[in-house]
Amino acid sequence: MNIGFNGFCENTVTFEAESNVEKGSLVKITDDNTVGVCEGGDKVCGVCVNVRDGYAAVKLYGYAEIPVEGAVNVGYQTLSAANGSAMQFDAQGKEYLVLSADTDAIGVIL
Repeated sequence: MNIGFNGFCENTVTFEAESNVEKGSLVKITDDNTVGVCEGGDKVCGVCVNVRDGYAAVKLYGYAEIPVEGAVNVGYQTLSAANGSAMQFDAQGKEYLVLSADTDAIGVIL
């Protein structure tokens, strides 16, 4: 049986985008109304779902499949950015509900 969580409580907001933001980037707030790509250890604001003309559509809430570095378990986990496109377990990170986890990616409610 296949189960899909796409579309669950999706919440997307448009921000000004720094030049390094691209679709799939994990982003953080860097200035008023502006997002930039996360670096290792940053708390993730959301996932960029589209970039056009200097603006980024950022999913702030909802289900996302995100690359992962290291081991992450299912359930409520504290995570941070491992880099601009992957997450990692981080005891000092932000708490997320991880619905699925394997060695390459996690399914998470932002």
